[in-house]
Parts: sequence; C-alpha cells; structure tokens
Amino acid sequence: MAKQTQIAFDFGDIPPQPPAPVKKAAPPKPVVVEVPEAITRPAPAAVLKKKSTRGRKRLKDLARTADLIEVPEDEILFQKLYYPISRVADMFKITPALLRLWEKEFDVLQPKKNGKGDRLFRPEDIKNIQIIHHLTREKKYTIEGAKEYFRNKKRINEKFSAIESLKKIKGFLHELRANL
Repeated sequence: MAKQTQIAFDFGDIPPQPPAPVKKAAPPKPVVVEVPEAITRPAPAAVLKKKSTRGRKRLKDLARTADLIEVPEDEILFQKLYYPISRVADMFKITPALLRLWEKEFDVLQPKKNGKGDRLFRPEDIKNIQIIHHLTREKKYTIEGAKEYFRNKKRINEKFSAIESLKKIKGFLHELRANL
C-alpha cells in the first residue's frame, strides 16, 4: 500500500499541521464465491445483440406493417367530423411524429388545431394520409417523389381507388379460401 501524505499550502496566517500518523490496515481476506457454469460460459451472439428500437425501419418491416393499417370504411369514417392525431397514428401503425412530418411536407394535409394546439384530422385528411402511406410505405417513394405524384391529382385518385378495390377483393378471396 502506498504511503499517504498530506499537502498543505501556506496561506500566511494558518500554521501548517503535521501529518497524522497512518494506520496500517490488515489486508482484506479473499472471498470465495461459487459461480454457476451457465454464467461463466460465453453467451451466444444472438443473445448478446439486442434489437434496437431507434432509427429507421428496414424495408421488410415497412412492407409487413403496410398490410396492417386499419382505416375504417368510408361510411364509418365519415360519421365523425374529426379524429385526434393519436387515433390516426393507430390506424396507420405509425408515430404521431411521422404524421406531423407529413403535415409539414404535403400541402394536402391541413389538420385543424384546437386552442391547445392539438391536431384534429378530417376524414378527407385521413384519405390523403392513406394515399401518402401507400406511396411512401408500400411503393417505397421518397417524400419528393410522393409530392410529385400528388401534383398529378387526377391520376392519383383513379389509380388509388382501383388499388383499394383490388385489395378488398383480395381480402374477400383469402377469407373465402380459408373457409373452404
């Protein structure tokens, strides 16, 4: 063990004190702990590497979540005048932050804000979000590409309505096959 010394600074009016004697402590006794073999073995690499919840999603994950959106039918959707941002985010399985980003980037999204600043989406906004979601998540368009696609509004509505009707038919056929 190293000898401890005290350093004193001379400030003029405080007399230096002699260092206190250092007591030698007895060396600590070693502690024996039994460790199970499972702890001493190295863990497999798959166990050590945890999946990160931060950052961008992989394209495979985006494609999987694209089929999980739960937008109600038009009759049910248009029964309410406004939907809160959390409800809309749950419909599309995305974060509210992504909806706020899309609101900034796309001029067609104009949610109403109440006195507190909460965003309330109209059914028309939800339909536009559905188109944006389809372009960015399913078709893998960039935001700039989706903006360009929105500039040709007439073409969008025709193609998107055809795609949606084909998806409904596909879902019906899958149900029919499952019941056979």
